[in-house]
Amino acid sequence: MAEVATTGNKGKGIRSDCFVTLELTTEGGINLQLESKVGVMFGESIRKLALEIMKFFGVEHANLKIEDLGALPLVLASRIEAAVKRLVKTDKEFLLPILESNKYNTTRDRNRFSRLYLPGNSPALMINAGIHHPDGIILDLEDAVAPEKKFEARFLVRNALRSIDFYGAERMVRINQGERGIEDLDYIIPHNVNLILLPKCETPDQVNAVNEKITEIVNRNSKTGSRFTNHGSPIWIMPIIESALGVINAYSIASSADNVVALAIGLEDYTADLGTRRTLEGKESFFARSMVVNAARAAGIQPIDSVFSDVGDMDALRENVINSKALGFDGMGCIHPRQIKVIHEAFAPASEEIEKARKIVFAFHEAEKKGLGVVALGSKMIDPPVVKRALNTINLAVKMNKLAENWRETYEQI
Repeated sequence: MAEVATTGNKGKGIRSDCFVTLELTTEGGINLQLESKVGVMFGESIRKLALEIMKFFGVEHANLKIEDLGALPLVLASRIEAAVKRLVKTDKEFLLPILESNKYNTTRDRNRFSRLYLPGNSPALMINAGIHHPDGIILDLEDAVAPEKKFEARFLVRNALRSIDFYGAERMVRINQGERGIEDLDYIIPHNVNLILLPKCETPDQVNAVNEKITEIVNRNSKTGSRFTNHGSPIWIMPIIESALGVINAYSIASSADNVVALAIGLEDYTADLGTRRTLEGKESFFARSMVVNAARAAGIQPIDSVFSDVGDMDALRENVINSKALGFDGMGCIHPRQIKVIHEAFAPASEEIEKARKIVFAFHEAEKKGLGVVALGSKMIDPPVVKRALNTINLAVKMNKLAENWRETYEQI
């Protein structure tokens, strides 16, 4: 019986993708059948890429059918490679060049107001996600990918990390749970990822297992001389708390490793674990969200709130973000680009916050010039942690263009 593998997506509403059918044969060379609406313009380049991949993996005889729906080369390469690797045992990787514009690292304390979730097996949603300017883009290998598609999604996510312009957004990947998630790391760690989201985290051991695998991959690439795009830069981790046990262990998880930079909460799974349902009021999750905020603050990292699932109600989203900020969160997830602007505006410093911060910094600066050891603003004493928070507020306001020009000049002088 002939060996056949299929990868990719087709059907109504599918775009920027392709569907690949590969059948290994014993003779006849490579029989390539291409169906594409853009075949007149790009048919030759698609055929050339497909044959190059077949040659790269040593496939000499096969029937290869490509049903193209406007797929970019990175998508075509992902689908064809995944099909080959369903049938051929090989450790080789067909890697496209990495974009120069994506060769940047991210800092521990960067803004993470918004992180946009994108299904890891849906290229149409990935290609232009960066133009919406979320703080982070999450290529999701977990809940957003059907079990039978998880294998091929790894290749698409890997190629997306290398070949899609993220426009400065933090490049994030949510891996799967357990051993499958550990295996996911082989496909993403060497390829320009900034941050790993660890789903349904319940103990520090899960964080440690991820870090052990990261170290193994880094060492392996160093020994073999492979080009390792993250070499010398930390790969951050954001555990997601999604169960009662995770909430109870929140601080030990938050403080489990130096590269843990944020702690997130996922309320859909958390409320399911409690046996209740999620509501707009959020009474059922108040304890858990407060625990995550306090655990994160105690560990010196960022607390990140859950997604808001109603993409059509911007007023409710804005109210949710205001409440989230009041609880102490530094950001939240989003599932649609239209949510990004509302999230950014609501998490940004309000005018009264900026004015108060400006007065604190100015008073502290004047006291320093006079050699005063004690600083007061009105009836309240100002100590270094208060000044630090004020400086953070001003710095954030500058970044978001919420400072008047004279305030900006004052800040820069200080």
